[in-house]
Amino acid sequence: MEWQPDEQGLQQVLQLLKDSQSPDTATQRAVQEKLEQLNQFPDFNNYLIFVLTSLKSEDEPTRSLSGLILKNNVKAHYQNFPPNVADFIKRECLNNIGDPSPLIRATIGILITTIASKGELQMWPELLPQLCNLLNSEDYNTCEGSFGALQKICEDSSELLDSEALNRPLNIMIPKFLQFFKHCSAKIRSHAIACVNQFIIGRAQALMDNIDTFIESLFALAGDEDSEVRKNVCRALVMLLEVRIDRLIPHMHSIIQYMLQRTQDPDENVALEACEFWLTLAEQPICKEALSGHLVQLIPILVNGMKYSEIDIILLKGDVEEDEAVPDSEQDIKPRFHKSRTVTLQHEGVEGEEGEDIDDEDDDDDDTLSDWNLRKCSAAALDVLANVFRDELLPHLLPLLKGLLFHPDWVIKESGILVLGAIAEGCMQGMVPYLPELMPHLIQCLCDKKALVRSIACWTLSRYAHWVVAFATLEEEACTELVPYLSFILDTLVFAFGKYQHKNLLILYDAIGTLADSVGHHLNQPEYIQKLMPPLIAKWNELKDEDKDLFPLLECLSSVATALQSGFLPYCEPVYQRCVTLMYSQQPDQYEAPDKDFMIVALDLLSGLAEGLGGHVDTLVARSNIMTLLFQCMQDTMPEVRQSSFALLGDLTKACFLHFISVCNNATWAIGEICMQMGVEMQPYVAMVLNQLVEIINRPNTPKTLLENTAITIGRLGYVCPQEVAPLLPQFIRPWCTSLRNIRDNEEKDSAFRGICMMIGVNPGGVVQVGDENWQQFSEQFPPLLKERLAACYGISSVYFGRTGALDY
Repeated sequence: MEWQPDEQGLQQVLQLLKDSQSPDTATQRAVQEKLEQLNQFPDFNNYLIFVLTSLKSEDEPTRSLSGLILKNNVKAHYQNFPPNVADFIKRECLNNIGDPSPLIRATIGILITTIASKGELQMWPELLPQLCNLLNSEDYNTCEGSFGALQKICEDSSELLDSEALNRPLNIMIPKFLQFFKHCSAKIRSHAIACVNQFIIGRAQALMDNIDTFIESLFALAGDEDSEVRKNVCRALVMLLEVRIDRLIPHMHSIIQYMLQRTQDPDENVALEACEFWLTLAEQPICKEALSGHLVQLIPILVNGMKYSEIDIILLKGDVEEDEAVPDSEQDIKPRFHKSRTVTLQHEGVEGEEGEDIDDEDDDDDDTLSDWNLRKCSAAALDVLANVFRDELLPHLLPLLKGLLFHPDWVIKESGILVLGAIAEGCMQGMVPYLPELMPHLIQCLCDKKALVRSIACWTLSRYAHWVVAFATLEEEACTELVPYLSFILDTLVFAFGKYQHKNLLILYDAIGTLADSVGHHLNQPEYIQKLMPPLIAKWNELKDEDKDLFPLLECLSSVATALQSGFLPYCEPVYQRCVTLMYSQQPDQYEAPDKDFMIVALDLLSGLAEGLGGHVDTLVARSNIMTLLFQCMQDTMPEVRQSSFALLGDLTKACFLHFISVCNNATWAIGEICMQMGVEMQPYVAMVLNQLVEIINRPNTPKTLLENTAITIGRLGYVCPQEVAPLLPQFIRPWCTSLRNIRDNEEKDSAFRGICMMIGVNPGGVVQVGDENWQQFSEQFPPLLKERLAACYGISSVYFGRTGALDY
């Protein structure tokens, strides 16, 4: 007999559902307690499904709420449902999937999907066949409700649907879905496309078997009047571009024309999906060939999409002027997580840091809008296309750019500044002639009345600051492009300190740090120091040790200290001591876990101080317990802490070498011992240590013990890898001989000397001028005892065969 509710129990459940809609906190707490009690009774879930599906006299919000509570119970306790309860719920769902209310149909669809996600797709064999069969119903509500449930199942279980575990139901479902692309209802057409779209990226075999029919059906819907259908068509084409571009290439011209129209669609959701097409196309090898003839249409469309929408401006309070007196709220500012200092080698032709992505960087100019939107997508598309087409983009862009940058409407001007920042990386060569005009204009924009203009100007300046310093590696004058404007730039940045609130201060710190990285030692002028340092130190003194706003300020000061070098000396002691304090305060104790970000950022600023101050940091190191703290940090469980610790050790070693002699001595000796154990397997690591060893052996005033260990290790490196070490012979042979001439003969000296002999065999010109006569004249000066030992122990005679490039053994 079918389950029926008890009237009194039903009224209790209904009252509970009414109470749960109350805004009163105490009532909500009582409802939660009552729910926990009722969950002890198995048939409570029967009451919930009954209210959802059968109690049509109740209002829709109450019925839907009953279904959502049941969904939560399924997620938490479904494995404990008695079989008769589970079967009743499943049966009621399928019998009522065509409820006249769209809200109730959607709630039942969510409930079906939740049950399926609990492993019930295999245990509910009638579900998929019955839903697919219900698609044929002449009743719209039944067809739409079934499609809604199927779409949710396809989203949540796409891999399972394409597996042998269910006997590959997609072989039936995909052709079925394709039939509904021509349905008279736009809602049904949209469901059908959305269902098939779930299987594109995974290349489901059932879809691949029907790929041509799918693409033809999409083309037929290209002009659909419904925006949801157009959005799903665009989404499908973007994914197909990634996984089956071979099928799209014959139609590429028509597809591009269609996407140009849709990127301007009055529905922003459709325009956003279409805009994704340009991002995906830019990653394909055919991009340049396919798009070259369409740039004249595409570039203005992307530029137009980079303006803030009216709703963006309202959310960001963009029309507010002179907001320096309005504090930023904490939720306006994303949490900051410090990244540890990474020691990287600078290579010729590499500008700045690799991997910078506009998707990440552009977040800073509108943090409040966390969602991906048309503005961000258009900017990202322009960025990647600039990297594909390089300066070929500029003829289409420059005529637009000047009008945007100097436009009286702040919204349009702001979008122009974003455009300028977006192309900075890709079009750097072609933009060089415009820098002298652009830099002052961007700097003036830092004082604009509109906060959003000031913010985007900061971001764009940071993009171009990396660009300017990249050119400094190619020609010295390029760095000086920015130097004439330094006084004006610093005046503007200092002015901004008095204007900017919390959020934009973070951007300001980044702009100052980037400026310091770009101009380097040119910043070390008394006039500039006097302008820049007082406001920075004032902010430094305002912040407490536990304030996370120290992160961006410490990063900024690290760059400034490196650039100012000795000019930072008047400020170094309190900064150094605070960093040591931060390191000490973050050592673990038994009560509270330390915040490792503080430790990392303090270590990195100390690295900046050591790099900038050089030998001047020696007295600070001598008066602190930095070495003990550094030793503890090197053993930290967090890799980023260890990374920053070893970077600081390297910088301190260069800056105040005498404090690290014993460490360096032991490390050098260890490398020599490792050589002898590894033999030729040492070859990949020679380049990592050889230059440093050569630098040490040539350094004046290096202690005798370190010189001897360094010479032995160089010899041993040459013994196991002579081809790699021999080219550097001229750089170390004289101090090498001097360092080892007075130590007693032992096994270490023997292996080192054999190594030198092997290196001489590879590169004799590194020791003396090539030629028989020169070697003979040189060796004739040897004392008789030395000649005998050379011949007896090492087989070296006084005859050199210059033409063969080897000694006579």
